Amino acid sequence: MAVKKITTPLTDEVVKSLKAGDSVLITGIIYTGRDAAHKRLTDALKAGQPLPVDLRGQIIYYVGPAPAKPGYAIGPAGPTTSVRMDPYTPALLAYGMKGMIGKGNRAPEVIEAIKKYTAVYFASVGGAAALISKRITKCEVLAYEELGAEALMKLTVEDFPAVVVNDCYGNDLYEEGMKKYRIA
Repeated sequence: MAVKKITTPLTDEVVKSLKAGDSVLITGIIYTGRDAAHKRLTDALKAGQPLPVDLRGQIIYYVGPAPAKPGYAIGPAGPTTSVRMDPYTPALLAYGMKGMIGKGNRAPEVIEAIKKYTAVYFASVGGAAALISKRITKCEVLAYEELGAEALMKLTVEDFPAVVVNDCYGNDLYEEGMKKYRIA
């Protein structure tokens, strides 16, 4: 299977071309945020306030990177468990966010929101934080600086590796994988 190269921001056309199990290389801008940042983003949406960045068409990477060593854009930057963002994700997808990168399964309501709003959930490899960070060429804190590694950051990435776990058609790579090995 060929690796698909995609560029941010994502369009509905690009999202619809992705299927669970596809390997992708992402180039462009992605944003970071974990649960504390997600709570602030969704609180702002509920209050009718503008977000610190327009997330329409964008991808959020669930990461709390380590500090950068001299000469590097970022320190080790491996994915964190996505379920912690599940309470906030449907609102961000309704706003227009198109993708998320993390690790682990998503809640049924997130999978439904992925289908409803034509979005995609990617997994990145846990345990490969140092290698992943080599695909990040620039890192800039945009908001919530007091959250430290969990601040909202803008990352410039080149050929960032990920795999489609949940596509906009309701397919789930983890479920499909388990079916292959289920004992009757």
